[in-house]
Amino acid sequence: MEWYWQDYTYMMTDLRYPLKGNTVPFWAVPIFGIILPWAIFFGIYFKKKNFYDLHHGILGILYSVLITAVITDAIKDGVGRPRPDFFWRCFPDGKDVYDNITTGVICHGEKSVIKEGHKSFPSGHSSWSFAGLGFLAWYLAGKITAFDRRGHVAKLCIVFLPLLTASLVAVSRVDDYWHHWQDVFTGALIGLTVASFCYLQFFPYPFDADAFWPHAYTVQLAEERNSRNANSYSVRPTEIETVNIPGRGGITLRDTLNDVESGSRS
Repeated sequence: MEWYWQDYTYMMTDLRYPLKGNTVPFWAVPIFGIILPWAIFFGIYFKKKNFYDLHHGILGILYSVLITAVITDAIKDGVGRPRPDFFWRCFPDGKDVYDNITTGVICHGEKSVIKEGHKSFPSGHSSWSFAGLGFLAWYLAGKITAFDRRGHVAKLCIVFLPLLTASLVAVSRVDDYWHHWQDVFTGALIGLTVASFCYLQFFPYPFDADAFWPHAYTVQLAEERNSRNANSYSVRPTEIETVNIPGRGGITLRDTLNDVESGSRS
């Protein structure tokens, strides 16, 4: 398989890092990016018994991770940037071979390994981690009212804890020589941006007065409150009858509907 590269110096320096395994395996990303937030959602559900919150939390984080995955993979396939360890993927024996006519690189490594070596930009681990844990950070900020202007630093630490975890995953990708720093930065930006849009699609801003519950639940409460107010202001129609009073030269009004009801009760 031939892969063409014009600048040999760049090839030897930036793409010749050792081929290492993953500090954070691929299967671990869904565990702390999806399963862990779900566990927190279920914990709050068992305490508060609000199905709206559970439903929208699960749906929102799924949207966040899936949309991020589609965007990330599309960019990966479109850009095809080599990983920092591409040299050893292309030349497993360390003997680099070039075409003297086309100046292209002639890879003799395993085809699947070489293909995977063209998926450096952006980092999937980073984008997926920030998509899931970024959504969780938004969610926790709303649940603990982190922005209530009371200056509770401990609340901010709780909010930043998921982001710190996602950042450590991103740093591990550079440390493992699977990505350049630009890859993990862009991946984190994509994941956090998508997570923000998905959270605000279902929940209010964390500094809002109704930040604790999703939009659908607050709308339902408002509708029920308006319905009760409308019923409280409704007035029952009354049948009025004019009655002459002999000897007094006047008339009086009588609620015949009340008379019928009182008669029926007697």
